[in-house]
Amino acid sequence: MRALGPGSVSSFLKIILDVVFAALWIGLGAVGLAVLAALLFSFNPDIFPGVMSADVAQVASRGPLFALALLAFGIFVGGVLVIVDALRRIFMTLTAGDPFHPRNVQRLRLIGVMLGALEIWRYVIWWLGPMLPSMKREDADFNLTAWFSVFVVFVLAEVFREGARLRREAELTI
Repeated sequence: MRALGPGSVSSFLKIILDVVFAALWIGLGAVGLAVLAALLFSFNPDIFPGVMSADVAQVASRGPLFALALLAFGIFVGGVLVIVDALRRIFMTLTAGDPFHPRNVQRLRLIGVMLGALEIWRYVIWWLGPMLPSMKREDADFNLTAWFSVFVVFVLAEVFREGARLRREAELTI
């Protein structure tokens, strides 16, 4: 089986990335609706009369905190969405048989930046955890694998940059 072009492994992976991309958009929309519902319920618990119980005030008081946690998760999903979109666009060029497309360098750099930003976001959430009521601090060790992945993606971006440069030179050769 071929690695590049129509009907290749890259075109199959592009289809998988398209499905994941759509699922992430649906998930992001669901998180947005959940944030809105949590905020509405916290400010007006009478919106959902079927949920009423003796401790509705306690649940309603946690609404903004729950909305904040959902928002943090939504930001994470948004970062993954950016990464998957960049991968989809890279695989489009692979399916077209053009792996050293000049835009792939920028896409790989974007992936590297987003991977680093998501790891920093994980540290921020870990640091904020004890400041929020009823949240326990999870173990947030320095993740060497995540940072190694960031550096590998940046190195791959430079490899693709060099490949694009060599392709441009070859196109100018008569």
